[in-house]
Amino acid sequence: MERPDTPSGKKESVKIRTLADLAKLAGVSTGTVSRALAGSELVKTKTREQIQALAREHGFRPNQMASKLRTQRTGIIGVVIPLGHELKQHISDPFFMKLIGHLADELTECGYDLLLSRAIPSETPDWLDRICWSGMVDGVIVIGQSDQFDTIEQVAKSYYKMVIWGAHRPGQNQCSIGTDNIEGGAIAARRLIAAGARKLAFFGYRTGIEIADRLSGVEQAANEAGASLLHLPCHMSDQLMEDELREHLAAHADEIDGIVTASDLIAVTAMRILTEMGRSVPGDVQIIGFDDLPLASQTSPALTSMRQDIEGGAKAMVAKLREAIDGREVEPLVMAPELVDRATTLPLS
Repeated sequence: MERPDTPSGKKESVKIRTLADLAKLAGVSTGTVSRALAGSELVKTKTREQIQALAREHGFRPNQMASKLRTQRTGIIGVVIPLGHELKQHISDPFFMKLIGHLADELTECGYDLLLSRAIPSETPDWLDRICWSGMVDGVIVIGQSDQFDTIEQVAKSYYKMVIWGAHRPGQNQCSIGTDNIEGGAIAARRLIAAGARKLAFFGYRTGIEIADRLSGVEQAANEAGASLLHLPCHMSDQLMEDELREHLAAHADEIDGIVTASDLIAVTAMRILTEMGRSVPGDVQIIGFDDLPLASQTSPALTSMRQDIEGGAKAMVAKLREAIDGREVEPLVMAPELVDRATTLPLS
């Protein structure tokens, strides 16, 4: 923009160096400019767009560091994955990737950047304290409780700007968002039993609290129906998982006609090994996975799976974290699981 009223009659360029300069040019207060540039809905849409257009026109960028010092906000959310019982698991695990993707989308929409880390508690016992009190983040999202429920509880007593993807326990301090895993396990086992399975197996380690809950649900349903149940420990990481599944299935395949797994990845791997052994799915062995990741619908046969609302959970986590950052009290959320029936279970008569 140029001013035509200089003494020489020549147009003079307006230099915008501060919020006050931009406010004067726009004919509004400095506070209105600050809110408009931050995208605040407290400023009318037309005014906000005009101020943002002026800022772009003059190449004005507010001092983000100074703004953060004034507000004591960093604009960054820490997202951490604790691997207490699964040391070989990677962030590239399909479940982590799906949840992180939805969290990143939601955080970006809310104006936050994401700081992602993987914690090995056996190597760094104060892993959660380090990120919560680092001063680098406005809040923390923890993906999975692993075997770290007590550690998270301790930190949650004094650090409130944190939400957890995981299981809920009555009276807990932490704000958890997650699926009712006990009910999910029970639904899966009842589905197998309803289709004729009587010799069930559960693949997964119970040291992770969510996996332990899934096993508990399977145990309840098996006991109710008088069905047998084998618990066969299995890691989530690829090579360990494959070796363990081959060993378990070689020893017990003839004793199993229905399998519930701790994850879709375990289920898909078990299907492949069973097929290599000459066992048909679902003719000889029915299988139900857990999570309903995209790969579940792409296998042959397509995998029956217990669905977690991962996208809805990610949205809820970000919403609750924002409330906590603003100083509001937040409550845990337990979501209902949903059975997605596909071709690895027999039709119900």
